Amino acid sequence: MARVVHITVLGIVALFAAVIAAVILLLYLIKRPKLGLEWKLWLAMGLGVLPAISAGASTVEGMNRTTQRSFCGSCHVMDAHYDDAIDPSSQSLAARHTRNHSFGDKSCYTCHADYGMYGYLLTKLGGLGHVYHYYLGGYRSMPLEQFVAEIHLAKPYDNTNCRQCHTGTAHVWNRVPEHRALEAELASNKVSCASGGCHGFAHPFTKEAREKHKKAEAQP
Repeated sequence: MARVVHITVLGIVALFAAVIAAVILLLYLIKRPKLGLEWKLWLAMGLGVLPAISAGASTVEGMNRTTQRSFCGSCHVMDAHYDDAIDPSSQSLAARHTRNHSFGDKSCYTCHADYGMYGYLLTKLGGLGHVYHYYLGGYRSMPLEQFVAEIHLAKPYDNTNCRQCHTGTAHVWNRVPEHRALEAELASNKVSCASGGCHGFAHPFTKEAREKHKKAEAQP
């Protein structure tokens, strides 16, 4: 499915500042005027102020862009995850959460971000790891079917991410007998919220593909 790219105010500011800086420098190189106070001020704008504004605005916009679902689905190996998440008929955890308007267009980031003290930084560093694996680790040339069947999470999904919203202290959570009985196991991640015996897998098609892949490898 086509990804919609939205033009933002910060994006316009970054582009506008970069263009004006380029125009100033180009005019100076063409005219070669005497370097008086006026042109020193213009060059200060073209070499310092405007590039700094462009860099700052583009960095903030870029970091915000990486939290959007369309960005997560921009690599071909994420096509199946993205398509399932936005499928109005899918009953996977990912799709049901994506349909919740509270997540907006950031359902992937909201569910996968690290929520510790240095959560934002660690999440972005983890994202750089994904970029490395995609461009230098072979994922870019890997067929989607192979990726879905073979690639696993680097570490088990942390129930803490679920409990940022589904708090273990609310009545609606505590009134479920299974929640109370498994409270210690859920807190220690011995039992996953996103498992077959609980709320179901976030991306069930990946489990099915891996099972088929294992069976195929086991056959003589």
